[in-house]
Amino acid sequence: MFPLGTFPACKAATMIVAAGLFASTLAAADAPPATLTDIATLQHIQQEVQQLLPRVRQAVVAIQAGNGTASGVIISADGLVLTAAHVPDKPGRDLKVVLEDGSVTTAKSLGLDKTTDAALARLKDRGKPWPFVNLSREVTKAQPGEWCFALGHPGGFDKARGPVLRVGKIIKQTANGLHSDCVLMGGDSGGPLFNFNGEVIGIHSQIWEGRDQNVHVSMAPFLRSWDAMQKSQVIKTWGVGAGGYLGVATVMSDDLEVAVADVIEGSPALKAGIRTGDVILSVNGDPMTDQQQFSATVRARAAGDQLKLKLRTQGKEHEISVKLAQKPQDEGQ
Repeated sequence: MFPLGTFPACKAATMIVAAGLFASTLAAADAPPATLTDIATLQHIQQEVQQLLPRVRQAVVAIQAGNGTASGVIISADGLVLTAAHVPDKPGRDLKVVLEDGSVTTAKSLGLDKTTDAALARLKDRGKPWPFVNLSREVTKAQPGEWCFALGHPGGFDKARGPVLRVGKIIKQTANGLHSDCVLMGGDSGGPLFNFNGEVIGIHSQIWEGRDQNVHVSMAPFLRSWDAMQKSQVIKTWGVGAGGYLGVATVMSDDLEVAVADVIEGSPALKAGIRTGDVILSVNGDPMTDQQQFSATVRARAAGDQLKLKLRTQGKEHEISVKLAQKPQDEGQ
């Protein structure tokens, strides 16, 4: 959130793209062997963003709640809006929403999760479909190093400027969030982070001075609590910020594989037949290459979800199905 009228106007979105790429190009000049490749990559990224921008920017909205201004993104034709929980703060709140063309409408806040900072709102019916973008349901595929771009209305809506665009990379993935080096400013809260398929992969949540400290809520909290949030419930189940519970401790083996170091007594993992020394090769068909990725994959799912794990036990590969449980207090992954 950001007070209205206190933030300087910026250039149009497409100009911000050009400025960002130029800065990156200058930095790349310090690394001679990779300079030409880096420039080619940046030019390709610029082309992809310019192709996606006309479509996705139509779904990005400015939100005014009280005296503050923030952002959001429409993700369905019937007007569902994703934003950060600290924007509406509670269900049932009336929000002033400004669309990309400058027209003004209203929305009602629905459910929210204050722990992860995820919230849902619904625009009032206008008798025709709203412009919208799709969200990514492949939460764990947003991995560090992947290019992404952020849109939002820092400082509030400015029709001459339009939504501001920042290109960057994912720095870190956690159970409920993503860190990126996309530059964010006050008023971006609740705005969308996109992958290069034009899908929403995050919602801007915590904005810090350090560029690599910006935090976005991933789609995991939204997807696992979707029904409850549409019913305007305040989510408390995920108060510890953790997802489903499997009950294993893992280490990286000498062959750089995810190996099971311990299996918790009474856990879903033990009941499913996972044993110490097993190597976890994939989860639901996605190859597992490090502990952090495996932990994020499990925690992105809710208790009750079924996972299909491909294991290697004493040299033989096999698959098992395991149903995640609610995470006990003071337990590991």
